Amino acid sequence: MTIRQKMLDELKNRRDGFTLARPFYTDPDYFRVDMENFYYRDWLFVAHDCELPRPGNYLTIQIGDYSVILTRGRDKVIRALHNSCRHRGSRVCANEKGTTAKLVCPYHQWTYDLDGSLQYVRHMGEDFDKAQYGLKPVHCESIEGYIFICLAEHAPDIAPLRDRIAPYIAPHNIRETKVAFKSSIVEKGNWKLVWENNRECYHCAANHPELCRTYPEAASVTGVQGMADDPEIQAHWAHCEAGGLEAKFFINPDGQFRITRMPLIPGAESYTMSGQRAVKKPMGPKTNVAGIGALLLFHYPTTWNHFLGDHAISFRVLPLGPEETEVTTTWMVPKDAVEGIDYDLEELTHVWTFTNDQDRQIVEENARGIRSPAYEPGPYCEEDEGGVMQFVEWYANTSISRLSDTAAPLSIVA
Repeated sequence: MTIRQKMLDELKNRRDGFTLARPFYTDPDYFRVDMENFYYRDWLFVAHDCELPRPGNYLTIQIGDYSVILTRGRDKVIRALHNSCRHRGSRVCANEKGTTAKLVCPYHQWTYDLDGSLQYVRHMGEDFDKAQYGLKPVHCESIEGYIFICLAEHAPDIAPLRDRIAPYIAPHNIRETKVAFKSSIVEKGNWKLVWENNRECYHCAANHPELCRTYPEAASVTGVQGMADDPEIQAHWAHCEAGGLEAKFFINPDGQFRITRMPLIPGAESYTMSGQRAVKKPMGPKTNVAGIGALLLFHYPTTWNHFLGDHAISFRVLPLGPEETEVTTTWMVPKDAVEGIDYDLEELTHVWTFTNDQDRQIVEENARGIRSPAYEPGPYCEEDEGGVMQFVEWYANTSISRLSDTAAPLSIVA
């Protein structure tokens, strides 16, 4: 029996409302299949437009076996390219970020334009056709300042995601922001454990004292159920929509993404220890209103996000191995905000810096316990862990569909 067939059988026979079997969190072969089924196949959030503000700016990102370059061309278009020279395969860009007029492979100096077209080679003969040897493109789309890429040969239609989330995000003017701070931590646990921990606040009171100063513990805020019966949330949506902000809860039919505005603790305006705004300048005219709470966007498998009136925070989830996951957090503020005058960096980042490290410890202890041969799937708390149950159901249902699919190769270079 192949690994794919074994995973398929286990998922078809899994007990609803229970955690996954141990190999789904620990086994290297299961992890490889996850990468093929999700990270090499779906649209992935990777960076922000504001991280590539000028032509010639570039970033590199590693997603499993794939190294990818993000560039902004002289035409101001952001593109994604495979970071593998068409000569003998060396990485063209070794640095995480930089600025360059051309992309030059350090091995034999094959030289590419910012759009990936091959411009210069040495001693390849008169018949050599440079047009056939540009860097391979990666599907790339920008949605309101969020850069998504897809490694598959044929990318899924991104229009349903773009059309749904753009009206919610637009008032926050993410394209007109700058990165105030960016940090990455490695959590020694499977990527699904990182997501499961994120999708509930059942653990918050005992583990996140900083976050709980402003973020409600209510399952209706973090989860996917109970909002229609929560008068506070209904009133919050009405308040936001009266100010021209899209607010009501939406979840895509396949469960891959959801978006909504949620209230913070009464009186809180931002994720700070005082609850007051961390940045004096608003993200935009419509966000310069008290009581708009946080816009929450979740898109599996790579990102969750919090958009506030004064700043925005994105989180990116990239697996490094079966039991290692990199979580990158980016704090964005209006591009004309001045550190030390309009915001204090420590105040801006304090809550989520502590919360991220607390979550790292939680995930790592969870992973250590699951490694035990005594582990067996346990029941979720339906009242408080509905968001986790929804994530696991999405993972299981999507995996079953894709493990049953014997169609074309998943990736452009497979």
